[in-house]
Amino acid sequence: MNEKILLVDDDPTLIQFVAEFLSNDGMQIFQAANGQEALRLAYMEHPDLVVLDVMMPGMDGWEVTARLREMADIPIILITGKTSEADKLRGFKLGIDDYVTKPFSFAELSARIRAVLTRISRTPLDEQVVQFGKCKLDIPRRELKINGELVSLTPTEYRLLEVLAQNRGHAVSENELVQAIWGNNRQEDSSVVRRYIWLLRRKIEDDPSSPSWVITVRGFGYRLEL
Repeated sequence: MNEKILLVDDDPTLIQFVAEFLSNDGMQIFQAANGQEALRLAYMEHPDLVVLDVMMPGMDGWEVTARLREMADIPIILITGKTSEADKLRGFKLGIDDYVTKPFSFAELSARIRAVLTRISRTPLDEQVVQFGKCKLDIPRRELKINGELVSLTPTEYRLLEVLAQNRGHAVSENELVQAIWGNNRQEDSSVVRRYIWLLRRKIEDDPSSPSWVITVRGFGYRLEL
């Protein structure tokens, strides 16, 4: 499909090997050795996905992620040697789409890239628009409007709302949400889902502490109320 992938890492040897592997796997690769160059290429080339190392001198991966999120909802996979829950939550709060922990195989990275791109791909047009209260979710356009005003959602927040909307009126388990959003190869726990539910409620609920639309189903998961 010749997807445009931006690789960002200050290790020239690693980035060259990864670029060669992904190019042979049918992807169009752009390379950046630092955060400033990454932002410039993201602005110029409009990549389909960014693979970004966390630990870089100067502007680290956290700051690059935050700036990319200000620019556009580009899917981001972080590469990191850190495995703590705090680091993962920090990344997901910034709106990243996946983590790859060092050391990793090039085949695994390629599979994760395709999994993320598949999850954000266009939804079938038979489920076009979902209206709940003042909110209107336009799935083909990947847009949420409240009272006609566009609401900015991260890709993960959008995907969470999309899954709930596609099952509107029915409870969706936390495990189903994890698999739909992060894929079968992830073992995220329920705290990550709860975190994103909280972030989503802050954007769509009049009172996030007493939600009217994204309802908790105790001991199971969540339901989008219509």
